[in-house]
Amino acid sequence: MSNVATTEDHYTSTGVDNRKLMMWIFLGSDCLFFGAFISTYLVYRNRSLAGPYPNEILDIPITTVSTFVLLMSSLAMVMGLSYVQQGRQVLGRYWTLATALLGMVFLGFQVYEFSHFAHIGLTPRTNIFGTTFFTMTGFHGAHVTFGVLWLLIFAYSRLAISFKNKMLIIASFISVVVAMAGLMMTETLDVIPHMPFSIAMAVTAIGIIGTITSLYLLKSPDTQPEIVSKEEGNLELAGLYWHFVDIVWIVIFTVVYLVSAKDGAPLL
Repeated sequence: MSNVATTEDHYTSTGVDNRKLMMWIFLGSDCLFFGAFISTYLVYRNRSLAGPYPNEILDIPITTVSTFVLLMSSLAMVMGLSYVQQGRQVLGRYWTLATALLGMVFLGFQVYEFSHFAHIGLTPRTNIFGTTFFTMTGFHGAHVTFGVLWLLIFAYSRLAISFKNKMLIIASFISVVVAMAGLMMTETLDVIPHMPFSIAMAVTAIGIIGTITSLYLLKSPDTQPEIVSKEEGNLELAGLYWHFVDIVWIVIFTVVYLVSAKDGAPLL
């Protein structure tokens, strides 16, 4: 009987859920990757022979806002896990989607930053700073993208039972993408250039209205609290991954945007 219970509960001889143990092993290996990228950036810091240099292009205020957004997503994750543990489906669903939404906003900031840097001449081929910067932040952005997709799939498959609610989750995701695309069309951001202001505002408005409407219609539960609370372990795994991604970004933000923000041409 004890062997059967152990198998059903996913526990190993260490007393730790085997899925959680594998997640910790994965995150440990990921630390090696990020450690290598950050170390490489520091080793080659301030060695670019051609510009643009960090002190010419890094925008600390904008990146501070995006960092705040990502940190708030960790709070949303904690709230989502708490409500799922309590079996409160609607609030758990909302906070899980909020985590994914904030992650998408962070990615939007990153798309703008990459586009802006490319416009002023910084690409991975430009200099050593460009190579190390885009490799490290791009690798982190890929992790955030995977986390967003994980949370959206979890909300779709585990926190929505009815076809209506599943479609509303998809609609909310599409609406956010549309709203962000509209903002990218504006002359201020100019990620998608040569678009009339009226079209940019119309696309943004459609996305915002669609997001609000779809989220509002998700207010009704469609399963029992006992079923929702059983998903605690699955969401906790996603939470471990998400918090790790946030912590890594704090290190990257400190190293790149704070420590080396005033780096210019090397002293030969």
